[in-house]
Amino acid sequence: MPTVDRWLLPDGIEEVLPEEAARTEAARRQLLDLFSRWGYDLVITPHIEYLESLLTGSGHDLELQTFKMIDQMSGRMLGLRADITPQVARIDAHTLGAEGPSRLCYCGSVLHTLPRPLSTSRSLIQLGAELYGDASSASDIEVIALMLETLAASRVEGVHLDIGHVGIYRGLVEAAGLDGAVERALFNALQRKALDEVQELTSRIEQPALAAMLCSLAELSGGVEVLERAHIMLDGAPEAILAALDELAEIAQVISQRYPKVPLYFDLAELRGYHYHTGVTFAAFVAGTGQSIAQGGRYDEIGRDFGRARPATGFSTDLRLLVACGEIDGGRRDHGIWAPHASQPGLHDKVMQLRQAGERVIVALPGQLDAEAVGFGCDRILHFANDGWQVKELHI
Repeated sequence: MPTVDRWLLPDGIEEVLPEEAARTEAARRQLLDLFSRWGYDLVITPHIEYLESLLTGSGHDLELQTFKMIDQMSGRMLGLRADITPQVARIDAHTLGAEGPSRLCYCGSVLHTLPRPLSTSRSLIQLGAELYGDASSASDIEVIALMLETLAASRVEGVHLDIGHVGIYRGLVEAAGLDGAVERALFNALQRKALDEVQELTSRIEQPALAAMLCSLAELSGGVEVLERAHIMLDGAPEAILAALDELAEIAQVISQRYPKVPLYFDLAELRGYHYHTGVTFAAFVAGTGQSIAQGGRYDEIGRDFGRARPATGFSTDLRLLVACGEIDGGRRDHGIWAPHASQPGLHDKVMQLRQAGERVIVALPGQLDAEAVGFGCDRILHFANDGWQVKELHI
């Protein structure tokens, strides 16, 4: 193998250089502190687990995104985590076992076998928060609000919020008694807004009213007025579907009051995460980014495979994408103190005193000159005078 190949990284696997790393770390600290102020406790999950644990619950959708290997100690299949949410669900359901509501948050790297659509990266830093143990829309509102506060703290501008509810489509499909093949075809057609295909597939339903309701989903998208139209077009639907519309209306009212500058968009045919979400879904978008910058929803069954199916809602984001879209300051790298390589009494004590006070101090190595200080981001220098070591402006 040519020597040059030793420097190459796999496609979609990136290293983070100092400036971006400083911004990313600053964002991580600020946002985890934000979560803590909202009552969310930090958990740290392992990078690698037995594959069956990673692919239970919502993890079934992650199988193709998960790197797999054999554990040399047990002979069992292992997986590198592609999503932290199933791990946190296990902690809530099995490890913690709390009876009341619990709030957990996390931040860690995940690996994907393939990049997300409209992206090239397979190495993400997933940041998120989960609220377990409460089935009310108050929890969904809290998580949506925390997601918006996360974007605001990251100084992401021009956010608009997409909201849906997978329970509406799921309830209509169950009421119509569609088999698996027809449901999958209808699901795919709705995602593509292929109206002709939707009409052809729903024409096979024996109950015309339900067929019309399913067909109408493709047209029920837009501002909050869509919810009023939905009540008219879905009149006579099962009670659970009407309750889902009421949930969306409540969420819209509260979020609009708290965040009047955030446009809301509703799409009742948007079935993001359909196979594991059970209720409200939401995603934040900004102009110029083809993918959602943060996303989440309700997944009340996620803990079932771990022995306890508690109500759950949460959101996640890729921290590196958040930093790229926002304006988080990673701190000044041109604001530091240069200390000479010297053995005079008191130099080490002075350096340590400055560092403990929060200053960035770089001690010159043998042979380094003061003229090199600027290249290391220093704007000041430690200078020895009659009264001891003093910090002075650097003039070179």
